[in-house]
Amino acid sequence: MDKVYIALGSNLANPQVQLISALQAMNQLPGSRLVAVSSFYQSKPLGPQDQPDYVNAVTCLETSLAPLALLDELQRIEHEQGRVRLRRWGERTLDLDMLLYADHIIQSERLTVPHYDMYRREFVIIPLAEIAPHLSLPSGQSIQMLAQKFADHQMVIVKHKNEIHLKN
Repeated sequence: MDKVYIALGSNLANPQVQLISALQAMNQLPGSRLVAVSSFYQSKPLGPQDQPDYVNAVTCLETSLAPLALLDELQRIEHEQGRVRLRRWGERTLDLDMLLYADHIIQSERLTVPHYDMYRREFVIIPLAEIAPHLSLPSGQSIQMLAQKFADHQMVIVKHKNEIHLKN
């Protein structure tokens, strides 16, 4: 079983419900189980500002699925929850991004791991540091050191990790 960290984001169709549904779907993937879920954070959109705020989280999934098989499953979950790609960094019902897959470095047409821009996104680094404070990235960087760069973040916790309950 490999540990995989996945970022979740939504700003349409009741975002907190979208994230809970996605977490439940991930927990049902073959050969997989969720081992940690961060709090849900409200954040400003990364792209166009004429869209609602996002709700973001990070989860840790233990899985026996290969990276591309997991990517296929994550994209299936997005699609089942109504994901439509209208514009880059635009509004969405659900976005699932594979951040880290064990200590693998993957560079392919379909998948880049570690996620190409995770280091510059507070809505990824802060929740990741919350659930994996001792994590070191494949580059050797400490997640805590990265999180310090975002100490003054403006995100608000809208659901604490202890309040997140998934159906079995």
